[in-house]
Amino acid sequence: MGSLFRSEEVCLVQLFLQSSSAYNCVSELGELGLVEFRDLNPNVNAFQRKFVGEVRRCEELEKTFTFLEQEINRSLTPALQGPLPPPYPTPLAPQPLELITIEEESERLARELKEVAKLINQSASWLLRLLLFFHFTSFYSFLYFLSFVAGAVHPWKVPSFERLLWRACRGYIIVDFREMEDRLEHPETGEMVQWTVFLISYWGTQIGQKVKKICDWWEKFCISSFGYKCSLDFKQMSDLVTCCSHFPLPQVLSQTEAYLQQLLVRAVAVLPQWKVRVQKCKAVQMVLNLCSSSVTDKCLIAEAWCPTAKLPELQSALREGGRKSGSAVDSFYNRLATSTPPPTLFPLNSFTTGFQNIVDAYGVANYREVNPAVYTIITFPFLFAVMFGDVGHGLLMTLASLWMVLEEKDPKLRNNSNEIWRMMFGGRYLILLMGLFSIYTGAIYNECFSKSLSTFSSGWHVKPMFDNNVWNSSVLSGTQFLSMDPVVPGVFTSPYPFGIDPVWGLSNNKLTFLNSYKMKMSVIIGVIHMTFGVCLSFFNYVSIFFVLIPELIFMLCLFGYLVFMVVFKWIVYTPAQSKIAPSILIHFIDMFLFTENEQNPQLYKGQGIVQKVLVVVAVCSVPVLLLGKPICKYLTFKNRHFHMVSPSFTSTEPTSPVFDTADVLMHQAIHTIEYCLGCISNTASYLRLWALSLAHAQLSEVLWGMVMRIALKWQGYVGAAMLFVIFAFFAVLTISILLIMEGLSAFLHALRLHWVEFQNKFYSGSGYKLSPFSFSSMINAPPAI
Repeated sequence: MGSLFRSEEVCLVQLFLQSSSAYNCVSELGELGLVEFRDLNPNVNAFQRKFVGEVRRCEELEKTFTFLEQEINRSLTPALQGPLPPPYPTPLAPQPLELITIEEESERLARELKEVAKLINQSASWLLRLLLFFHFTSFYSFLYFLSFVAGAVHPWKVPSFERLLWRACRGYIIVDFREMEDRLEHPETGEMVQWTVFLISYWGTQIGQKVKKICDWWEKFCISSFGYKCSLDFKQMSDLVTCCSHFPLPQVLSQTEAYLQQLLVRAVAVLPQWKVRVQKCKAVQMVLNLCSSSVTDKCLIAEAWCPTAKLPELQSALREGGRKSGSAVDSFYNRLATSTPPPTLFPLNSFTTGFQNIVDAYGVANYREVNPAVYTIITFPFLFAVMFGDVGHGLLMTLASLWMVLEEKDPKLRNNSNEIWRMMFGGRYLILLMGLFSIYTGAIYNECFSKSLSTFSSGWHVKPMFDNNVWNSSVLSGTQFLSMDPVVPGVFTSPYPFGIDPVWGLSNNKLTFLNSYKMKMSVIIGVIHMTFGVCLSFFNYVSIFFVLIPELIFMLCLFGYLVFMVVFKWIVYTPAQSKIAPSILIHFIDMFLFTENEQNPQLYKGQGIVQKVLVVVAVCSVPVLLLGKPICKYLTFKNRHFHMVSPSFTSTEPTSPVFDTADVLMHQAIHTIEYCLGCISNTASYLRLWALSLAHAQLSEVLWGMVMRIALKWQGYVGAAMLFVIFAFFAVLTISILLIMEGLSAFLHALRLHWVEFQNKFYSGSGYKLSPFSFSSMINAPPAI
């Protein structure tokens, strides 16, 4: 928890890598994922760096792998279900000789695949032409001595083909089309097509050349043609048919396809490992491009950020890289002092990642700054549940998120490329807590799909109203709504054990009661949440006496007192005194106006004096907040400057930077104005908890009354059928409107309360993440959307 509360300590190290072992040392660091390398050649073009040739070599291999993968997806039988499986265990980065072997084998495999695919296409094309010739001779055996062009065309292209021939040849040809009886496979798409055979008879050489040019151009789209001159006699045609009938073209085609499948199976076996190893090699070479060479060019110098606790592992990785390379001199590191703020690193797991992403979306924490994600784990689901409180809806959300949690290791769910699904799956633990807290707040509101649950006995009783003759027959006949008086003995015995009494679900003033309850609850939660945020600024090394204490005084003297009045009124005033209870809102207004309202009695003796003192103290804290920190900084600067200057110093050049008073005062003035006005606006902003909770409850009640209540009115078999249909409609509306739309709305409002009202009190979020060089994060990275 300590490292999650603050980022881990990170230091800048300088690595001295021997030239012979640099590759293996960086490879070991990539396996461990310890350090983030800095670019020591920012002014050098990417094409002029030392290892750019090796990077291009790896890119060429990746292009070859892409071709192999395309051939696998297109021609492998049976086809793969999804992408190629990752290799297990993950192979290491290849040595230079191993990379040469991978390059030779991949090029040979790609070359063989290209040759076999070309042979299959040619064989399939000749087989199609042979079959078309057999069909042609069966139709036009009487035209062997004429000059003609014959072939086959797709039936959809017959009208346009015929129109083009007619316009080009002006009718000096004879064209005949006939459909084939059997379907033949298309050589490019593989679909079975019932081709249309055509014969074009012509006279003259010029017309013949024009016809052949048209057929040659049209053949690019969907035509197979062949032409014969008039010198072809019956004997030559018979020899051609006999040769074609004895040529074993189908057997050659099947054997070639079998050999193609063998090549593809071999590619499937080796391609995943090749891809991973070449990716690692390319990543290592790109890191080496970030390094600078020493003067003697015998070692490479690199700078990297590394967690302080991982320095022993860093040294072990450097030694292991030198051992693998057989280097006589070990690589080593030195710690460097730097004025640059280090990057931020928090140890995360699958549970805390979703909450940390919420904070990082606002801004990454500064180095060693307090991390709000620790408290967001509890406060975010709770504030969401205050707006979304319903036992039934929370249970549905919990079940959906629990399924994602239990199936989190399923590769189909983890590797899904849908962006919305990846977002929900990444926040599965967040949704789980949101559902559990919604069940809790729904139990407090006593709402389950807008209906109250009578878990315990109600504290309200009707019989004493009749026993004390408050209600009688004349009252029942003359009054539409009856009012239960808690002052009458026995009517109200005790509060409900947990949550709101279910009797309020039957009352006519339910909405008025819930409005008052949820509005005050929202203000109390908001003031506590913001005060807690101000207290957390203590851990960010702020000035306690000139920032933290004035901010707390201003918050508690005004809005803390408002919460006190609400709680005090709840505790002190009994049902018998409810008619003379004062208005807290009027008291709060009179507090700022320094007036007293005789028609609004005081909560306690001396309330007016206490309120005036609190306002004066809150106003006096504003100048302290405005001027305290700048004066303290100025005095500290003058004291430091006095000790740095020597008495015998006579030079006119300054020894230290000048204190910018205007800049410090302006910055503190903006902070003071923003805080004081923000306390007012942010407190009012927490009323969204009341508004959205009320809207969710009313929308759920409307959906029940207009949908489900209609189904419950039917009886018998018709009622059962109607209940089945209407319940399905009710379920769809509940999931789409109340769970998805209302849930998204409550999520966004809870997000705003954390970003603006809570984190704004102590969190700056102007840092940057530590992105360590890691093979696992590179290989397991989700595909780009």
